[in-house]
Amino acid sequence: MPKNKNSAVEHKEKMQKQQKTVRAKVARAKIRRGVIIYLYGNGKGKSSSAFGTLARSLGHDKKAVVFQFIKGKWNTGEQKFFQGRKNLEYHVMGTGFTWDTQDREKDIAAAEQIWEKALSALSDPGFDIVLLDEITYMFKYDYLPVKTVVETLLARPEKQNVIITGRDAILELLDIADTISEVKEIKHAFRQGVKAQKGIEF
Repeated sequence: MPKNKNSAVEHKEKMQKQQKTVRAKVARAKIRRGVIIYLYGNGKGKSSSAFGTLARSLGHDKKAVVFQFIKGKWNTGEQKFFQGRKNLEYHVMGTGFTWDTQDREKDIAAAEQIWEKALSALSDPGFDIVLLDEITYMFKYDYLPVKTVVETLLARPEKQNVIITGRDAILELLDIADTISEVKEIKHAFRQGVKAQKGIEF
C-alpha cells in the first residue's frame, strides 16, 4: 500500500476516534441556562471578542443590550456599527478614562447612573445577552461595589447570558463566571510608538 494511502487511513481512524470523543462530550452537556463569560487580561482583544459574540447573538435574532464603562464621548467603531440595530440597546458611560476626567465624584455619579440601567436589564428576561464592557475598572477604582454586581448577576433571569470585559482579574467574578478567558499581551504596536488608529483600537 502506498505511503500516502496509509497516511489517509490513519488520518480517518484518528478523526473517527476524535469524533466519538466530541460526540460523547456533546451528549453529556444537558443543562440549558445562561452563562457568564469573563474576558480579562492586559492584552488587546477582550472587547473585540465580546462584540463578536454579540454579533453572533444578533445573527440569531437574540435581544441584547450593551453597557460601555470607561468610554469617552467619541463614537467608537463598535458603537457606530451596532447602535440602532434591531434587537439592541446601547448605553455608554460617556465620561472617558478616569485619568482624563480627574474628577472622582463625577466618575462615581456616571458609574452609578449607567449601573442603574444595567440593573434593570439584568432583571429583564426579555434580554438574551447583556454586555458589561470594561466594567472591572469600576471595581478597581471603587466606583461600584463588586458585591452588589455579583449578587445581581447571580439573581439574573435563568436563560440570560452576560459578557464581562476588563483588564483586571476580579476574584469575585472569577468565582462565578462559567467561561473565563485571559487575553495576554505578548507585543503591542502602541508600545513601539505606533499611534492608535480608527478601526483597530477604537
